Amino acid sequence: MTSEAPIRAYRRLSVEERRRQLLEAALSLFAHRAPEEISLDDVAEAAGVSRPLVYRYFPGGKQQLYEAALRSAAQELEHCFAEPPQGPLTERLGRALDRYLAFVDQHDAGFSALLQGGSVVETSRTTAIVDGVRRAAAEHILDHLAARDPGPRLRMTVRMWITAVEAASLIWLDEDKQPPLDELRDSLVEQFVAVLVSTAGRDPQTEHVVRAAIALESADGAAGTLARRVLPILGDAAHLL
Repeated sequence: MTSEAPIRAYRRLSVEERRRQLLEAALSLFAHRAPEEISLDDVAEAAGVSRPLVYRYFPGGKQQLYEAALRSAAQELEHCFAEPPQGPLTERLGRALDRYLAFVDQHDAGFSALLQGGSVVETSRTTAIVDGVRRAAAEHILDHLAARDPGPRLRMTVRMWITAVEAASLIWLDEDKQPPLDELRDSLVEQFVAVLVSTAGRDPQTEHVVRAAIALESADGAAGTLARRVLPILGDAAHLL
């Protein structure tokens, strides 16, 4: 009696499913290597398909595939700062940063090449995609602040903080992922509170949103903890007042 090899079930992927498969394969490669180091053969091998099939879905070659992968990553990052508008601001920011930093951690050394430029395949289109992530994140933060028609000072403060988050993420990768992620997250939340308060001293609109946000904070939350650490230090400067 002869045994027959089992027949493997095969399901033809839809166009959208196949495209998603190729993008996921590309992102997994871009997560650990710079785009210029990756060939279409590498993507085909990672996806378990032929090189002509990759070209069928991305006839523009690696540049088109890279931009599509970048848009896919950008969409994921844009959603990181989306949170229901309930609860203390610092808790919402903490959850958003958990998602953002988890993405950075997952994509490891490829984060810089994938989202921060510095690649030989960088173009005005890829730069616009990355800038779109920053602008979307800033809009989410302004929504969290319930800022209606935010003025230039408040907008600048929020956008500067988004830039600081990116820079801290890159430095964290360069420093062998130290300090621990929860410490980095808490530090970034506290920095946001600090820069908001600083701007509030010069801008009535920012003062208004800061007072409203502080009213929702608990004594043992991030804002309260920061205040207890900082106020004694500021007290030493009382002679300057």
